[in-house]
Amino acid sequence: MFPYKDENPTILTPVVTVGVIVVTGLVWVLVQGAGSQPALARSVCELGLIPGELLGRVPEGTLIPIAPRLGCEIGGDGAWHTVLSSMFLHGGWLHFIGNMWFLWIFGNNVEDSMGHGRFVVFYLLCGVLAAAAQIVVQPSSPVPMVGASGAISGVMGAYLVLYPRVRVHMLVFLGFFVTTIAVPAYFMLLYWAFLQLLGSLPTIGGGGAEGGVAFMAHLGGFVAGAALIKAFAKPELIQAHRRRRVVFRDFSGDRWGY
Repeated sequence: MFPYKDENPTILTPVVTVGVIVVTGLVWVLVQGAGSQPALARSVCELGLIPGELLGRVPEGTLIPIAPRLGCEIGGDGAWHTVLSSMFLHGGWLHFIGNMWFLWIFGNNVEDSMGHGRFVVFYLLCGVLAAAAQIVVQPSSPVPMVGASGAISGVMGAYLVLYPRVRVHMLVFLGFFVTTIAVPAYFMLLYWAFLQLLGSLPTIGGGGAEGGVAFMAHLGGFVAGAALIKAFAKPELIQAHRRRRVVFRDFSGDRWGY
């Protein structure tokens, strides 16, 4: 299942959500060469988060293969800046487009609940906590971590708390047949979180992310966002958003609730 829209109008212009998408897009094109080599490999090696390097558990000079005839040489400086820089990198076109699509669908409404400045802090904090969750379970991993997935997972966790009954429209792929359904947000988001939990089980204590996916980072970011949203959301913005949704439902005839 893949979400393509929600029924949740906003009050504020989502300048931070759009800004993150634009900045990440510029990084993808200008720094990562839009996925071309060797720019992609160099960006992942220099700006991606490698838990074993960060904690000094992989010997300096170790060469980690990441692509045909390309690899990362482990340095000895710890590279703490990669905790943030890795959030703006991606490993391929589908990775980049998928993350930015999820951010657009769910990020604008979460930004709407707290305002622009708070959303910047919330987004980055969720990304840091997501990375920390992956590092805890795989502290010696030599595999570079890249992607906005952890921070976006935090946005999705916040959306679950704020708007559990909002309808989310999904594409459902059944072999060659594609159909659409509309489900409450809690159904889609909890199903997604359950898949991340299942995916994270084989990676606990292992040396690298299963299949190249940092499932524990996704799960950690999701839990962090759900736990932090009450501290970041502004009651007056939430109330204004509720009033806007009531008007929207009156015009559409939709009585699903908030």
